Amino acid sequence: MRDIKTLKPLIEKKLSVKADEVSIVEIVDLFIEYAYSSRSSDIHIEPEVDAVRLRFRIDGMLRDILDKGLSKDLHQEVITRIKVLAGLRTDEHLLPQDGRFRVNIEGFGDVDIRVSIMPTYHGENAILRILAETRAFNLEDLGFSKNDLERVKRSIKKPYGMILANGPTGSGKTTTLYTILKNLNKPEISIITIEDPIEYSLAGTTQIQVDAKVGLTFANGLRSILRQDPNVIMVGEIRDEETADIAVNAALTGHLVLSTLHTNDAATTFPRLIDMGVPPFLVASTVNIAMGQRLVRMICKNCKKERDIKKEELASLKEIIPDVGDMKTFYAGEGCDKCGGTGYEGRIGIREVLEINDEIRELIMSRANAKQIKEAAIKNGMTTMLQDGIEKARMGITTVQEILRIIHE
Repeated sequence: MRDIKTLKPLIEKKLSVKADEVSIVEIVDLFIEYAYSSRSSDIHIEPEVDAVRLRFRIDGMLRDILDKGLSKDLHQEVITRIKVLAGLRTDEHLLPQDGRFRVNIEGFGDVDIRVSIMPTYHGENAILRILAETRAFNLEDLGFSKNDLERVKRSIKKPYGMILANGPTGSGKTTTLYTILKNLNKPEISIITIEDPIEYSLAGTTQIQVDAKVGLTFANGLRSILRQDPNVIMVGEIRDEETADIAVNAALTGHLVLSTLHTNDAATTFPRLIDMGVPPFLVASTVNIAMGQRLVRMICKNCKKERDIKKEELASLKEIIPDVGDMKTFYAGEGCDKCGGTGYEGRIGIREVLEINDEIRELIMSRANAKQIKEAAIKNGMTTMLQDGIEKARMGITTVQEILRIIHE
């Protein structure tokens, strides 16, 4: 597989020739290869007044890839090629379209791409999501602390109950759940998932795509799944009262249910489910663990440097993060060719894992708020996301600035 140092000049060279001499097939293939080689999660092809902006999301941050952008003359041809690959209508330019396709990258193998086409004022916008199913993860690779990893492993050994991963879009919730599914995926266990969309293909499981057009919603699909004799069910997201009710009842009747919620932290999970109409006693008796998470960029190992913290720096840091303690040194990346001058390469999760015990159960049944539940969980040994982030900064895995950026988001 070619690296980004050779791919960028190759792309720019291919685009420098006359528009009618450019191989669109080759250009789209090179975009995808460059995106994969640079560890991008998304390719953004965004038309503007007289050019097309090409940006890649690398380690969660969007970056312009071409110095001059893509010629407007090539825009529609590139979009048409992507539509052909994804099996979309090439004659439809006024409605959004979604699809997916698989490409083979030389020296690596097959990579799945999810496509979203959206009509805009200056033409059709295309977002290509690079699905990293082949970048194999284990639970140990996800950034759990030793204690949190033990809590997760305990919860997935239980034959029933709920495991919930929480956080905003792009915080790695689905990757966490798929990694847990990989651990559970054995010949004697039936795993069925219902998702919107299906993120990764997981051999040995049955995966169902939500389709509102034919009435296949999370709630309807989940109701049917229960008649398919599963041991483990993954619901892409609990969005409404009906889905929450069926998921909780499935967990109560002997199924292990994995799902996600859009909450800011682990403790907010319980008030959110109660707000969705699930009785507090059912929430208290079915949830095994709730995990809150964010993704932070890791310091590039190639240009990582250590420096002392000045007293005034530490004082101002303590005003923002009282838990920071007495850090004497911190680490940062200076920027090099390997990390594209950013000082960061790759991402890791900062996490909190709230395991249910009798005290938490009583608080849930008395409709305690998230703050009270969080305080009780900390008293019982839960490490918060912020504390986990500070510890990773102390160990030189990430930077204090990165933790601050995630907190302020």
